Amino acid sequence: MKILGLTGSIGMGKTTAAAMLRRLGVPVHDADATVHGLFAPGGVAVAAVDAAFPGVVQNGAVDRTRLGAIVFGDALALKRLEAIVHPLVRRAERQFLARYRRRRAPLVVLDVPLLFETGGERRCDKIAVVSCAAFLQAQRVLARPGMTMARLAAIRAKQTPDAEKRRRADFVIPTGMGKPLALRRLKAAVRVMLGQSERGDWSA
Repeated sequence: MKILGLTGSIGMGKTTAAAMLRRLGVPVHDADATVHGLFAPGGVAVAAVDAAFPGVVQNGAVDRTRLGAIVFGDALALKRLEAIVHPLVRRAERQFLARYRRRRAPLVVLDVPLLFETGGERRCDKIAVVSCAAFLQAQRVLARPGMTMARLAAIRAKQTPDAEKRRRADFVIPTGMGKPLALRRLKAAVRVMLGQSERGDWSA
């Protein structure tokens, strides 16, 4: 079973790319969705997060806005949170991989926002990076509730630069020139991963 890592900086279109891969029939493990589940009512991480950050749990769920206000800009608090969350996300990922190995799936995708930042690329056979122009990235992100240029700048500072991600990628998926092009690139990358075409032809 081949593992394709899917990543990209904030606002680059990774969610859309993951949805396209699912429509192509490729199983996708979404690290962000896993975290949402961990923080939801009954989620495995709720009690530990409540103990580490009193007051962030409301109605049995972690209030991500309150939690974000605490850890944003506080490196020690962020490390405390990561020590709780990362092992649980990795466990869910291992369960996902084991499930699809048993099913003899030829290809799966690990959708991980901070793939390079956490060394996750070592768990993948190849990496696909979604990318678009910086102005378009800013336009998308600033449309989100509560987002500001200062906050975007702080997020960018913590993420591996887009140019570096593209340099380290096996496949670069452009998301700023229309969905048809992005889908063609994803289809070509899947063909390469499945051994159905040569590496040099991936962007056809």
